[in-house]
Amino acid sequence: MHNPRYRVRHEQDGTWTVYDVFTGMPAVIGRDKVSCKLNPEQADEIVGLMNMLDALRRNILHGPDTIH
Repeated sequence: MHNPRYRVRHEQDGTWTVYDVFTGMPAVIGRDKVSCKLNPEQADEIVGLMNMLDALRRNILHGPDTIH
């Protein structure tokens, strides 16, 4: 298993943020949207998707084998 690039933190205002473990900054989604002020369900869904995309990008996660 790889170390996930993104994690979730609970903020003082009661909301949740998905952040980049390398920078400590909120993760960027799209061009200019950041992943903060989320509820727990949103944060869990976003962190899972972002970590899966990052693993695919780094070729850590492979899709199913196909028969040619």
